[in-house]
Amino acid sequence: MKEYFGIMLAAMLTDNFVLSKFMGICPFLGVSKKASSSLGMGAAVTFVMVCAAMVTYPIYHAILVPLEITYLKTIAFILIIALFVQLVEIALKKLMPPLYNALGVYLPLITTNCAVLGLTILNIDNEYSFLQSVVNAFFSGLGFMMVLLIFSGVRSKVEEADIPETFKGIPSTLIAAAILSLSFLGFSGLGN
Repeated sequence: MKEYFGIMLAAMLTDNFVLSKFMGICPFLGVSKKASSSLGMGAAVTFVMVCAAMVTYPIYHAILVPLEITYLKTIAFILIIALFVQLVEIALKKLMPPLYNALGVYLPLITTNCAVLGLTILNIDNEYSFLQSVVNAFFSGLGFMMVLLIFSGVRSKVEEADIPETFKGIPSTLIAAAILSLSFLGFSGLGN
């Protein structure tokens, strides 16, 4: 149980994909203007991460390793991720059109989101079991969602603040992201 708690803690805080590994920055900066779109993107990424981890683990261990074609893991994993992104896109378009429209181009970009691909490859590299891979995926997705939600709050405060014209827009967003990333450095000794 202690091992799983360490995976959960690392996935959400110490090894957060956005603020520690700097993966998934595109949706982090693009979708975090509103809490609702941040929550929707976070849920979509979490779903895709969990499904991808559940499918890539057996494909890697049952097909790629026995056939000695592990060099194809990146291509295979991207295809699997693309499948789940398409499922999410179809479901959101049909069930939640406002969220689908709010996420815009960032929804199909989950396919090439390096956080999702990075998760599947890190699960293999860390030699996680199937259950450990799924736990890591779920809590990595929750960590991604948490950071999006925190940053949407930060961005709303920054946009309301009286700052010099030079810093409005992208510069203030990047400075706020850097400060948020620095704040997560405080968690770096937690897993030891």
